[in-house]
Amino acid sequence: MVQASKFLRNWLIPKRKNKKQWFLLMLLSITVAIAIAFWDVLIQSELADLGWQAWVSIAVTIAALLGNAMTTLPAEIVFLGALAVLLVTGILKTNAALAGFSNEGMVTVAVLYMVVTGLQQTGSLAWISQRVLGLPQGEKSALLRLMPPIIGLSAFLNNTPVVAMFIPVVKDWCRKLSISPSKLMIPLSYAAIFGGTCTLIGTSTNLVVNGLLIANTDHPGLKMFDITLVALPCVIAGTLFLYLAQGSLLPVRKPVIGNTDELRQYTVEMVVSPQSPLAGKTVQEAGLRHLAGLYLAEIVRGNQLLPAVSPQEVLRENDQLVFVGVVDSVIDLHHTRGLQPATDEVFKLDTPRTERCMIEAVVSNTCPLVKKTIREGQFRTRYNAVVLAVARNGERLLGKIGDIILEPGDNLLLEAHPMFLEKQRASKDFYLVSSIPDSEPLRHEKAGWAIAILVGMVVCAGFGWVPMLNASIVAAMMILLTGCCSPARSLQSIEWSVLVVIGAALGVGEALRTTGAAEAIAATCISIAGDNPWVVLAVVYAMTNLMTEVITNNAAAAIMFPISLALSQSLDTNILPFVITIMIAASASFSTPIGYQTNLMVYGPGGYKFTDFTRIGFPLNILFGIIAVTLAPLIYPF
Repeated sequence: MVQASKFLRNWLIPKRKNKKQWFLLMLLSITVAIAIAFWDVLIQSELADLGWQAWVSIAVTIAALLGNAMTTLPAEIVFLGALAVLLVTGILKTNAALAGFSNEGMVTVAVLYMVVTGLQQTGSLAWISQRVLGLPQGEKSALLRLMPPIIGLSAFLNNTPVVAMFIPVVKDWCRKLSISPSKLMIPLSYAAIFGGTCTLIGTSTNLVVNGLLIANTDHPGLKMFDITLVALPCVIAGTLFLYLAQGSLLPVRKPVIGNTDELRQYTVEMVVSPQSPLAGKTVQEAGLRHLAGLYLAEIVRGNQLLPAVSPQEVLRENDQLVFVGVVDSVIDLHHTRGLQPATDEVFKLDTPRTERCMIEAVVSNTCPLVKKTIREGQFRTRYNAVVLAVARNGERLLGKIGDIILEPGDNLLLEAHPMFLEKQRASKDFYLVSSIPDSEPLRHEKAGWAIAILVGMVVCAGFGWVPMLNASIVAAMMILLTGCCSPARSLQSIEWSVLVVIGAALGVGEALRTTGAAEAIAATCISIAGDNPWVVLAVVYAMTNLMTEVITNNAAAAIMFPISLALSQSLDTNILPFVITIMIAASASFSTPIGYQTNLMVYGPGGYKFTDFTRIGFPLNILFGIIAVTLAPLIYPF
């Protein structure tokens, strides 16, 4: 009893530092106040006629949302749990519960991960980053450089492949600019959503609503840019909002370079290969001055040593470049076209380079190579691995890699077959052995194939010649058949946790739809609005926007269209303001990561929490609502 009273007292008088508790208490108070104010309407509404299945679906949905916002449980666990409750209680049949995992959109996301991996493994994404994004100064400049091309592409292409293609580009870009990925991943997803609202083909939701308009009225349907007159001001205002709010509302979730990396500085030698595209360029033009956590210490040119290298120094073929830096930047060097390891030992290993990876190993005091140079110890012959770089207590090691005398505790950056890990993990020669993700040598010679496959996929899907799923499957097959990426690497690239959340969230949304809960909630809230068309339009936006955050945007639009059509007929008004408002509201999925699949795709790479989307997305939802509800009736009068 004492514990119960203490719990209630803490909830009724929460500490001000507990922001989540204050937020929930405020939300509960607002909900109770609305219920009391409109009690007569509520008890006579469709909500009163709902069965227990609908109420359980509503409760499970709310619990899933709160579970994501208030706990540290992974999103996939929360939504799988919610789906399990709906399945066990019989609210969803097995086929309906599992239908989300065979959803065309979810499968398309999975296949696109494979296509993007092919682009990444050929160096094509690095080329896109360099050509499209450049190297701006600061977070706000980076945001302005990022959003226009994403908005432009998403206006005519499916949002999902655009975001899938740019996630690894932005991750790499953030590392080069020393910006936390969490500052740009949400803007990446939002920019794709912005672009999708701008044209009739920008998102499937617009096409669904337009199809309903043609099927249920005598209207001939919207033209390509009819929605642009309302959507474009929303996009401009949204971009300006993100620019102004980036510093305060977007968190810093992931440091670009951790403290451990700063302590482990590798010395690595690279050579400008014959016929390299870098030959004839200055150090700055070659992009070798902008790698975070790495600097060019010196250049060896024949018998000449060039210390304190100037950014304007022109590179020549066969120049040997000595760098000192952290492991991520060393990987960037090995992925740079026109540079190759200074040692020719990498070309003498038994396995092809495309099947190797980079591995870190710490030399133990019982290693037989201690007090010997790497060359004397015949490291390659003994371990079937090549030393690419060495780190020792933060010191810069002078001389060529092969001349370095190994000491206990030295960190070695190796190139070897993944089997090296299994063989040496139990060995007494090394204290620690670990692989480095995304460190495979790039297949630059396949870059042309990868870009051609991407363009073909985009053109075929963009012009509607084939469905997006079919185009992406063919593209993934071509990526594998042309050798742009290995099958094992392509499967490793798939973000299975994202797919699980998408599939489970679709199942939860299906429960709200099939039990009638979503439609009843929408109809009840709209009945409160009265007979003022502006107020009704605002409520239509709010309800569509609320539903699109918890069920799919297409489902939200499909539920709200017949309700809006009936309202426009009873009010004797034009249906077009309602149609445009539903299109924008259904696409404006900003407040939760589960509202739209591109939000889920950036959730992990940005290191976000559930509430990060609410903090910056909720004001954006309101901003889009104000503009859409204001402009739609002015451009398409009631």
